[in-house]
Amino acid sequence: MKARILIILLVLAVLGAIGWGSRRLIKVATGTTKSEPPTTRVKRGKVVIAVAARGELQGGNSEMLVAPMTGSDTMAITYLREPGELIKEGDIVIQFDITTQEYNLREAQADLAEAEQQVIQAQATGDAAEVENNYTLLSAQSDVKLAELEVRRNPLLPAIQARQNDIALLQAQNRLRQATQDVTDKRATNKAGTAIQQAALNKAKVTAETAQKVIDSMTLRAKSSGYVNIQANTFNLNIIYQGMPLQPFQLGDTVRPGLAVAQIPDLKNWEVSAQIGELDRGHLAQGQPVSVSVIALPGKEFPGHVKSIGGTSGSPWDRHFEARITLDRPAPELRPGETSNMIIIVDTLNNVTWIPSQALFESDGRKFVYLKTPKGFLPHDVTLVRASESQSVVTGINEGELIAMSNPDQQNKAASDQKSGAMKAIQQ
Repeated sequence: MKARILIILLVLAVLGAIGWGSRRLIKVATGTTKSEPPTTRVKRGKVVIAVAARGELQGGNSEMLVAPMTGSDTMAITYLREPGELIKEGDIVIQFDITTQEYNLREAQADLAEAEQQVIQAQATGDAAEVENNYTLLSAQSDVKLAELEVRRNPLLPAIQARQNDIALLQAQNRLRQATQDVTDKRATNKAGTAIQQAALNKAKVTAETAQKVIDSMTLRAKSSGYVNIQANTFNLNIIYQGMPLQPFQLGDTVRPGLAVAQIPDLKNWEVSAQIGELDRGHLAQGQPVSVSVIALPGKEFPGHVKSIGGTSGSPWDRHFEARITLDRPAPELRPGETSNMIIIVDTLNNVTWIPSQALFESDGRKFVYLKTPKGFLPHDVTLVRASESQSVVTGINEGELIAMSNPDQQNKAASDQKSGAMKAIQQ
């Protein structure tokens, strides 16, 4: 009898619990309470407008060693310093194969020796011709003088013989004039011939000097002290994609003229090259202070300033520009290529009203916040003064007022969708 009463009581308790739970679920599902969005209060104080970026450390006045222009398409590396090796000013860093250039130099030197002999021959020929010309001119002058002496005897001679003497004098004078003209022409010809050979000699000298300069240029020396930073070998790479591993140049590699092979960073001047989004360009100006932290040197910060701002480039959906940052107080342990984080201090505003940038909304050209009122969160227009990624300086709202961090309408819509789903589950 007692067992039957206990079973009846247990069944009634279970049924009561199920009824109470169902009533509670229906009440919650059909309730009209709206979901509250996350909120914050309007603050007043100091706001630092800053732009964050990431870049690569570079030597400010780095010396780049480039394969010289030699007239050939390619050249092989026959000597190369080890990466990171310390060097002094004047030390040899790279040497290229000069076999072809040495052959060209020997040919140029042979041409130069031949041109020198040609000049000597032309001068000797000119000297010999000058002697012959002088003899011919003196002979013609002598004939004229002899003819003049014979003419002086004409008063004592018969008329026919006197006439012959006059004719002989006229002929001698004509031969003298012709000889004088011939000597002048021959001298000009000999002079021109010697000048031609001299021009060929000068050309041969220039060719030999150029060949020697090319050989000298194929030995690259350091113009300043530092260490060697070997560049990536991009020769014969038709396609280069982001993240592609590139091997540095090694001994025996082939390069083309104009290709950078090694770099000697300036250990006294350092810069950071960074790509910054187009939206932040209006915030930056030359000379602005920058705080730089190098990932490889945790815990250290280096002050700097904006050195230059480049032009905008990139695809329409990813426009950016290059900014170069100069470090004011570099450290000896810095190395090129190290990743650096930068905070560029754009402006500092004191005693201003500001809100989190997440709480500022924009629609149809107007900027507004969702302000807490007795009727709930309602749009309230504000004026944007300055903005950064995390803070927005605004006017038109008072300090301490409560605003929403997200759109309340979207928050309530999401809550309504959840309640509808719960009702459907109950009905099923």
